[in-house]
Formats: sequence, structure tokens, C-alpha cells
Amino acid sequence: MGRRSGVLEFAVLGLLHDAPMHGYELRKRLNVLLGSFRAFSYGTLYPCLKSLVAQGFLVEDNPDVEYVPATALNGKRSKIVYRLSPEGKERFEELLAESGPDAWEDEHFGVHFAFFGQTDRAVRMRVLEGRRSRLEERLERMRNSLARARERFDDYTVELQRHGLESVEREVRWLNELIETERANRTGRTGPSTDGTGPAVPKTSDGRGHDDGSSDPPGPPYDRPGRSEQER
Repeated sequence: MGRRSGVLEFAVLGLLHDAPMHGYELRKRLNVLLGSFRAFSYGTLYPCLKSLVAQGFLVEDNPDVEYVPATALNGKRSKIVYRLSPEGKERFEELLAESGPDAWEDEHFGVHFAFFGQTDRAVRMRVLEGRRSRLEERLERMRNSLARARERFDDYTVELQRHGLESVEREVRWLNELIETERANRTGRTGPSTDGTGPAVPKTSDGRGHDDGSSDPPGPPYDRPGRSEQER
């Protein structure tokens, strides 16, 4: 399975783990979860849904609407509701537990982070530390490249590379804060509790706390990896 399709599978299973929904609502939630820069078309989403149904991970329910095939004339599509099967729930749990190199990469990290509230703390730590290690390697390469660029390219090209470098540096600082928060709260909880005894809410580098229950990291490329309480 390709990286992009793997990200979509994980996101779909995670959203349907919360509640069943039809394709249109699922697409809207995906765009919120993964960000508009990675918006999915129906042409991408529905083959993924059909594949998950064929694998036994999803079940199609359409109790209220008789199936009407979409045509150029009527433009109608039945509202099939998708829900997780027991096998789909097991598959989602397997994906939550993954903490290898794929979970650290750009394509996967955002969606893994979006479901950190349901992820074991040890897995969260491995993913965060792996992501930080990967970005520190990237930083070293970018600094070397910027040093060479100052001698070979014009000022605008150098500024573009410097901008990219600063973006990665910001994410590394943010990861450092998250890792320190996780280490300071070795309670084994998977998220803030309702009685106020759970882990402290991490703050972003600008001092703002995520007091709405989400874990949105600041700035691109992960502006909206999770959902607010109003969107749930």
C-alpha cells in the first residue's frame, strides 16, 4: 500500500471509530483532520472506502434510502453510511500502535498525531522522538545547503532556503516541548482526564495552551491535525 493511501486508510478508520458517517460527512471531516492542503476528492475517497469494505474493515449501511445510481441526468448518490466492523476496529488499533520510521515521515506524522489522544503514551514518545531525530537530520542537511547557497545563488533563493530552515527549527522546538511534557507526566494516561488529574496540557512555543482538548501543533505543515470539540 502506498504512503498516501495508507494515510487515508488510517484517517478513515480513525474517524469512523468515533461514529459512523456517510461519505460526504467523512470527506468534510478528513479535510479538517488533514488540512485543506491535502484535500481529498471523491475520486480518491470512494475507492478507499470500497477497498476497506472489501477487506472487511467497514460495513455499509443504507437503511433509509433506496440506492439510486449517480448519472449525468439525475446527479444523485445514495447516502451510504459507513461504520467500522470488529475487524476494522482491530485494524485501527494496529495502526495506532505503529511507531516505526513511517510514522515519523511527513505523510504519516500528522495523522498519527491527530489520534494521539487514543494512543498509548510509550507509542507517542517513540513517534515524537523519531520525528525529532528525523528533523534534526534534515536540519543538518539544510544548514549545509544554506551555507553553500550563500556563495552560489541570489538573495531570494537564499531567503527561500532560510525560510524552510526556520520552519523546521520551529517544529523541532515544538517537538522538544511535547516530549518534555510527556516525560513530565509519566502517568500512563492517553489524554487529559475529565476530573482534572490528567497530564498537563502542552503549550505551543508562543505560550498558548491547547485548552480545548485538541493537540494542534502550531504552524505549517500541521495547522489542523485534530478536531475541535465543536467539530466532533
